[in-house]
Amino acid sequence: MTKPFGIYIHWPFCMSKCPYCDFNSYVRINGVDQPRFADAFEREITTQAHEIGPRHITSIFIGGGTPSLMTPQTVDRLLQAVAKNWTIDDKVEITLEANPSSVEADRFRSYHLAGVNRLSLGVQALNDKALQQLGRLHNAKQALHAINLAREIFPRLSFDLIYARPKQTLKQWESELLQAINLAADHLSLYQLTIEDGTTFKKLHAAGKLILPASEQAANLYTLTQEITTMHGLPAYEISNHAIPGAESCHNLLYWRYHEYAGFGPGAHGRFIKQSLKNSSSFSEKLPSKTENHNRYVTINEKHPENWLELVETTGHGCIDTEHLSQEQQANEMLLMGLRLTEGLDLIRYETLNRQSLSSKKLIHLQQQGLVEITNNQHLKATIKGRIFLDHIIYQLAN
Repeated sequence: MTKPFGIYIHWPFCMSKCPYCDFNSYVRINGVDQPRFADAFEREITTQAHEIGPRHITSIFIGGGTPSLMTPQTVDRLLQAVAKNWTIDDKVEITLEANPSSVEADRFRSYHLAGVNRLSLGVQALNDKALQQLGRLHNAKQALHAINLAREIFPRLSFDLIYARPKQTLKQWESELLQAINLAADHLSLYQLTIEDGTTFKKLHAAGKLILPASEQAANLYTLTQEITTMHGLPAYEISNHAIPGAESCHNLLYWRYHEYAGFGPGAHGRFIKQSLKNSSSFSEKLPSKTENHNRYVTINEKHPENWLELVETTGHGCIDTEHLSQEQQANEMLLMGLRLTEGLDLIRYETLNRQSLSSKKLIHLQQQGLVEITNNQHLKATIKGRIFLDHIIYQLAN
């Protein structure tokens, strides 16, 4: 069976910076030279393809930033660049992140014609007051129009909501969540609002001008989310992601099941096992020379868009650093990712990589606390109770 391999493409530009967002995103009032950036993406993809080696691409995810600010022609060029360098699976999942503004929604059909078959909409809330509070540029009417239009055009649709907002009650969230479920096609991403370093919300929170729900209320909101989505046929398959069984995001599962992927664009990361080096290049010189089967490398791209652009035009790639992960480091990452999944961590894969089993004493203790369970001696999974204490579980098992 062919192992999954994913492609992540990062488009870093937005119309405005949301106050809660710590993603690598930038506002360019004077616009973006899209043909020039498309040239750079094509060149970086081709350069790295020589080092990554032959792959069978099972998912492509275009994230940001706001990828729906790209013209359909730019999206088409990026997808064609991937297709020129690797074999594309017949059932490849190609996701584009989009915002629900009317200008971007007008492009939906053209994105689909370019090859996008899954849209991920950044809705975030379904009422105007909450959208204003979150600094979003669209309103609820535009969000509903975009959702309905996307359902007509794309085979698959997901949209995001943020909950545990200031002063949000259980009753308010239940009503909004039920509305979202009625609108959703097959997938919802439901994130608790968190305060991230370097954001406007961080400053407001530090000044006492932004108060989030207490931890008990946040836990109650999370529990309510799990109960309602399960009851209506969209159970969680990961801490924050819900889908009709069979409609899970292939690309997200690729990350959480700890498979390989390549990253392109400003600030993008890749994680892959080097296959072969066909031609020497400045990028290949950055990769360590070891070639063991478990030798996984992390590629780290320049974050600043214009600096990345100049770097690619000069050297053929935007990679500024690489890391070689030891098997122990990989095992810890696999643990961190796998326990986010409802299916849990694949213990056989984990033990093969880690070259030892998890501590029986720690596992028994966590089981006695009702935080984890082992299914068929093959998967370690957090219980519903345990998901709220996931950081604690991972810390206990990784140390």
